[in-house]
Amino acid sequence: MLQLANVTHVYANGTRALDDVSLTIPKGMFGLLGPNGAGKSTLMRTVATLQTPTGGTIRFGDIDVIANPEALRETLGYLPQDFGVYPRVSAYDMLDHMAVLKGIASAGERKATVETLLNQTNLWAVRKKAIAGFSGGMRQRFGIAQALIGNPGLIIVDEPTAGLDPEERNRFLNLLAEIGENVVVILSTHIVEDVADLCPRMAVLAAGRIQLEGAPLDLIDRTRGHVWAKTIAREDLDESRQRYEVISTRLFAGRTIIHILSNDDPGDGFAAAHGGLEDVYFSTLARSRRVPAAEATSSTVAA
Repeated sequence: MLQLANVTHVYANGTRALDDVSLTIPKGMFGLLGPNGAGKSTLMRTVATLQTPTGGTIRFGDIDVIANPEALRETLGYLPQDFGVYPRVSAYDMLDHMAVLKGIASAGERKATVETLLNQTNLWAVRKKAIAGFSGGMRQRFGIAQALIGNPGLIIVDEPTAGLDPEERNRFLNLLAEIGENVVVILSTHIVEDVADLCPRMAVLAAGRIQLEGAPLDLIDRTRGHVWAKTIAREDLDESRQRYEVISTRLFAGRTIIHILSNDDPGDGFAAAHGGLEDVYFSTLARSRRVPAAEATSSTVAA
């Protein structure tokens, strides 16, 4: 189990990237949803011991991650948003090299490890191919292969499906689902469908703060009765934005479907939205934006 308590990170320029983040993450897939700039990558780098937070504590089982980062690194698999490799080296040779760096000294043990990972990630057929010639999906699967070296107990994947085509995305998500049965896997992403498809628990991070946490199905149930939908002409969108709190829009057959946030039935042709996790996500972001606005107004009045 991974436990974060009051984790804060302030950069040298004064930017508060993380603001009192507390989470308890059990074994299995855990989704961390948030828009670009929410602080997700900062949080993932902090948990992965690549930077030390300004304040707070992080524990993984018996490991005090901040006091003893080396102990966590021995059981950590990390796939960052951007990872570099030697492009002209084959997948097999690169994994073998990384296994040496992870402390697998025995040639026989390395061979067994590398071959198992190449088969698990469906890369055996291209094991002798230079990584430079890999597609985006193949590179991501290679990234997972290197993250799995040493049988880690904690795996962090940061925006792993961004830019993948639907077929590669499905293949990658299926691989993550298999991995996530016995270890802690944190999936950090802005893609709602990835979390909806995979994660029995999740949290929404925005403006460096945890805005919402729970089981997706429970969160969807809580949102019902607060999100309303209506189909309008595209030219009426600006007027609707002025009258209602529009949280999302999408085009369908040349017209625009809007979803709004309202605690009561707004009438005017709106119907209760029978949405999914996307409505949970967008309504949470809408509520999170109210707080800074309210604080700014309060400060102005106080001044």
